[in-house]
Amino acid sequence: MKRDIFRRLILPGFAFKAVVIGGGYATGRELAAFFMPSGPKGGLLGMAVAAAVWSAVCCLTFLFALQTGSRDYRTFFKRLLGPLWPLFEVTYVGSMIVILAVFAAAAGAIVSGLASAPPVVGSLLLMGAITLVVTFGNDSVERLFTFVSVFLYATYALFFVLALTHFGRQSLAALAAPVPTHGWFVGGVTYAGYNLIGAVVILPVLRHMRRRRDAVVAGVLAGPLAMLPAVLFFIAMVAFYPGIRDQTLPSDYILSRLGLPAFRVLFQVMILAALLESGSGLVHGINERISAIYVRRRGEGLPRLARLCVTLAALTFSVFVAARVGLVQLIANGYRGLSYAILAIYVLPLLTLGAWRLWRTRGSALAADPLAGAAAEAR
Repeated sequence: MKRDIFRRLILPGFAFKAVVIGGGYATGRELAAFFMPSGPKGGLLGMAVAAAVWSAVCCLTFLFALQTGSRDYRTFFKRLLGPLWPLFEVTYVGSMIVILAVFAAAAGAIVSGLASAPPVVGSLLLMGAITLVVTFGNDSVERLFTFVSVFLYATYALFFVLALTHFGRQSLAALAAPVPTHGWFVGGVTYAGYNLIGAVVILPVLRHMRRRRDAVVAGVLAGPLAMLPAVLFFIAMVAFYPGIRDQTLPSDYILSRLGLPAFRVLFQVMILAALLESGSGLVHGINERISAIYVRRRGEGLPRLARLCVTLAALTFSVFVAARVGLVQLIANGYRGLSYAILAIYVLPLLTLGAWRLWRTRGSALAADPLAGAAAEAR
């Protein structure tokens, strides 16, 4: 019973967090880029905005997916955008390449710092681990989300306690200082925007939901579950405001000042685990989209060999992009454009057409039977 409740209400939030957290979030690079410019207090306000946007859009996304029987993003956008659904396909593939490239660059930087190895070694190790997880399908990916989430929350909680004991006064002073908070709302919405792609990437984990209430509760929880580690991290970061804004890896900057080598290694391992679950979630979304077509045409799921080939193709190209561009430039230049595209192609139609459809069909037979949409699509 407890496991069933977890899979229906908590697992979607863990999965959304898994896709969101990625390399820039886990290393603090995204927090420095999107929230630090508004100052310590403004940054926290921006994070509250981002979490609220995530919860609202996740609620609507989960409800619409349940209503229409959408278990992959292709089906979801065919229902939402009609003949314009390929626009999201292009955006998603572009987003996946940029985000996976960020993950590869971050993994390379972390492994290089820990083992003095060339950055490409860390990138390739991460890509190999993602391939191993994704090749085995839904159950493998869901287990990864669960185990890494427990490890991640525990590590961030310990990091927060250690940072407060060492730099608590500096953090409180920075939060109390009269620093301008300009741009916190735009920063929060922009950051939320490009990460919202995670809500449709994780549609395969919604297979455990039974009713509308599940979708609403899971959606409301998704925002706080995804943002809580960032808030703890950000409070630790403001102790070094404003200089930390210019650090490529703010996490490593803070860890070096804690002077705890064992915890520094633990935190870096946690970041690598976060990169693994985020990358696995993104590539799994592609595989499930292809698998849905495969099921309709051949009556069976996508074979493991095909999953392996798709995964290797996506990851190989992403590693190449990471090596050519680098982490800071990818986040600074790639993410904002993706954010605007996702807001236009996904969020705006969902808040208008999607919300109207949910209102019009509330209480219908399709709403009572979430599998009806999938059956109709198969026909």
